[in-house]
Amino acid sequence: ARRSHAQRLREVVEEAVLAEKVGLDVYGVGEHHRADYACSAPAVVLAAVAARTERIRLTSAVTVLSSDDPVRVFQDFATLDGLSNGRAEVMVGRGSFIESFPLFGQSLDDYEGLFADKLELLLKIRASETVTWRGGEHRPPIDGRGVYPRPVQDPLPVWVGSGGNPESVARAGKLGLPLALAIIGGRPADFAPLVQLYKATGRQAGHSEESLRVAVHSHGFVAETDDQAARVFFPSMQRAMNIIGRERRWAPYDRRAFDAARSRHGALFVGSPSTVADKVQRLMTTLGVDRFLLHCPVGTMEAQEVLSSISLFGEKVAPTVKEAFQRPLSPRQS
Repeated sequence: ARRSHAQRLREVVEEAVLAEKVGLDVYGVGEHHRADYACSAPAVVLAAVAARTERIRLTSAVTVLSSDDPVRVFQDFATLDGLSNGRAEVMVGRGSFIESFPLFGQSLDDYEGLFADKLELLLKIRASETVTWRGGEHRPPIDGRGVYPRPVQDPLPVWVGSGGNPESVARAGKLGLPLALAIIGGRPADFAPLVQLYKATGRQAGHSEESLRVAVHSHGFVAETDDQAARVFFPSMQRAMNIIGRERRWAPYDRRAFDAARSRHGALFVGSPSTVADKVQRLMTTLGVDRFLLHCPVGTMEAQEVLSSISLFGEKVAPTVKEAFQRPLSPRQS
């Protein structure tokens, strides 16, 4: 039976609490405005997580900045930063789904311009308690107004999320902002030119190599064996992909496509702890990645299945990957 949005939101909080317990370093929640997703307000959900955790970093994945107000986004995540005592991050993007644009009175004709203007304002707010902003095509000016609360972290971490758009990648590099790539299809190795573009643009703009950090977000699931992981994960993955696929006129998602994606060079991280750890290590080495985010709960998965995957990822996969790189990873690097 379909779970209510309320139940799913409560499950998300429990997943994040477990993620901290098993040693994971960051937990992210996406923003969606459609019936098949429960969370439209990541900062609110993450605030509930903050109240029950002490160490794990909390991030949106992503905040659809194009259809939101930068002042409110900053205030929400500065509030989260205060409640969590300096553990908040905001990952901003243009959004791969478009429901929020008409919902909040934005035109898809302004898809690119909205993000550029609002990111500029968000960074101004981050940089200064009192903000004066020229205004843009999509928002009136601000004349010497204070924006509160101020975050514990200075600056509040802002990541740019991208599905692989070269302009978004180059923008992140030019601004010196860390980049999060959503790799949900194709071959992860094919994203190497985008990482190179990001870092080259950042260096050209005068940013240090250390500041040009890269994360990857991909779907996956961990079970005791490869066969078990595939058997449990495929039905929900197929259902979720075909709902989206019908809207976007994709070919039906079948077991053949699933198996190709979970193969050695595909974008699904599905398998036993050793299989997933090996694939994550290869990705991090190939692309020069600082952080890997596993998107585990997809569609209609049972709560206990998701919790089991998180446990295995935290207790077996993450330690193996960290040991392979022979250096301890700080919370902001893992």
